[in-house]
Amino acid sequence: MTSFSFHPILLLLTAFASAIALTFLVRSAARRIGFIAKPKIDRWHKRPTALMGGVAIFLATTLVALGSVPMTREILIVLGASTLMFLIGLIDDIFNIKPYQKLFGQLIGAAVIVGSGLQLHWTEIESVNIVITLFWLIGITNAVNLLDNMDGLATGIAAIAAASLGAVLYGSGQTGVLPLVAIFTGALLGFLVFNFNPATIFMGDSGSLFIGFFLASSVLLNQGGGQSRSLVSVLAVPVLTLFIPIFDTTFVTILRKLWGRKASQGGRDHTSHRLVALGLSERSAVLMLYIFAVCAGALALLVRNLQIDRSIAVIAAFIVALTVGGVYLGQVKVYDEQDAEAANQQALFGFLIDVSYKRRIFEIFLDIFLVSFSYYAAYTLLFGSLERRGNWDLFIKTLPVLVILKIFAFLFAGVYRGMWRYTSIEDLFNFAKGVALGSILSVLAVLLLYRFEGFSRAVFVLDGIILLIVLTGSRMAFRLFRQLLPLPQVEGGRKILIFGAGDSGELALREIQNNPDLNYDTIGFVDDDPHKKGKVIRGLRVLGGNSLIPAICREHNIDEILLAAKKISAERLRALRRECRDGSVELKRAAFRVESLDDFFD
Repeated sequence: MTSFSFHPILLLLTAFASAIALTFLVRSAARRIGFIAKPKIDRWHKRPTALMGGVAIFLATTLVALGSVPMTREILIVLGASTLMFLIGLIDDIFNIKPYQKLFGQLIGAAVIVGSGLQLHWTEIESVNIVITLFWLIGITNAVNLLDNMDGLATGIAAIAAASLGAVLYGSGQTGVLPLVAIFTGALLGFLVFNFNPATIFMGDSGSLFIGFFLASSVLLNQGGGQSRSLVSVLAVPVLTLFIPIFDTTFVTILRKLWGRKASQGGRDHTSHRLVALGLSERSAVLMLYIFAVCAGALALLVRNLQIDRSIAVIAAFIVALTVGGVYLGQVKVYDEQDAEAANQQALFGFLIDVSYKRRIFEIFLDIFLVSFSYYAAYTLLFGSLERRGNWDLFIKTLPVLVILKIFAFLFAGVYRGMWRYTSIEDLFNFAKGVALGSILSVLAVLLLYRFEGFSRAVFVLDGIILLIVLTGSRMAFRLFRQLLPLPQVEGGRKILIFGAGDSGELALREIQNNPDLNYDTIGFVDDDPHKKGKVIRGLRVLGGNSLIPAICREHNIDEILLAAKKISAERLRALRRECRDGSVELKRAAFRVESLDDFFD
């Protein structure tokens, strides 16, 4: 075990303080010299902001490291190659070099790392490991660069990833590398003081390339010594610690390809941008991604100590959960109508977009996983592990049969007829019928094929219960997202009140929320029933009714009242029309509820 002179926490605090001081100085210098990022159409920031924050991160990391960390050959190589990345990014910040020139520089830096013997030992073939490592270094470097699209996002995610890596190093006893990672974490946190929303300085490419390459290279320092218990944990630790930049890059690349856009093209279509489009504030979107990064880091620590079958199950469940979230975010409109029309004109893209919209293929693949997971979970909960040879053999030989029969049962029961966003109690009955039918068919198949020898009836009962829970949960996911996330804000929309705080009013609100193209900004409800005042329907309050309506319209600058009550007297309708006319407020019917205003009369 390599000794070191300073405690990692002390080094982290030293780097933190150094980064704060250096960032303050760099920000002042950048403003004075004129290194300022001006707002652009395809960029997120809305005001001129100082650049060159990467200089502060680089100096805080390298100066503190050189002064306090014993320099091994591997650490010197990582620092040297990362310095090269910093210089390439700095040149790009100043002279705006071409993408292929940056890529050439990244290849040189990656070749230095690989040539020194630092590799991802994911296979037994060294040449394959070299290719994987080159792809890893360049991929993570550019993933962090792409993630730098919102105040504090890339910096915070990188700090969480570095802290997670530090925890893994501490758990594996690699204290020789831990001080370097602690310094890097402190430097990022110090810069984050100035970079979090509202940011007063950006890191630029000098920062994002240095951070991404340093993180990717530091992971390689944890590959030697056979620390991991299984291939799964060897793969999982580096991937999970950097899961958010990997997820965001993959997500954006796939969706841009589907829409016929260049993957390297800038735009407001990243995960963070879509969260904001759903109604979150910029800070809330960044903090939500921080939480996901913390969960991924915690998962990286967990899988190192789990048996291989449990590691696979936990990782798969996490990835599926984020994939469902990605599908939900993928439907958020971030491209112009012209882009959508151009994409649909291409046969391949039109087919893929249609599939993405219908989600049927995705649902089937998801259900294949859910069936497998439920069957595995039933065995694990009853017997503790599948590593016992008998259980593993029984599980493997029956799993394909169960998957086919249960997917067939889902098709027969109508599980794939519904739309996730409208999942209701009626759909839950279809789920229950599908699960029950699938379980019966599975038991009959095992009985006919294997005479039920060695199998436990309790496994199939528990499997059915778990499958119903996860199947229902997956279908309710979109409704859950809609509840957790705030309603999208309609910029410049007409402010309206819904008259009628009942079933028809709730239906009208649901229609408005599901169709942002209506361009309505719903303020609340009005109703003549005094007992409904102050009540809340789908997050909006009933503001009052009768003689209070004109005052409510003036107070909230209402443009329109949408009439959604089931019944209204002719006298009350005339009075309401008069109140709206006097207050210059339009009165419209809920066209999707009734055919004409005459239908409202008693």
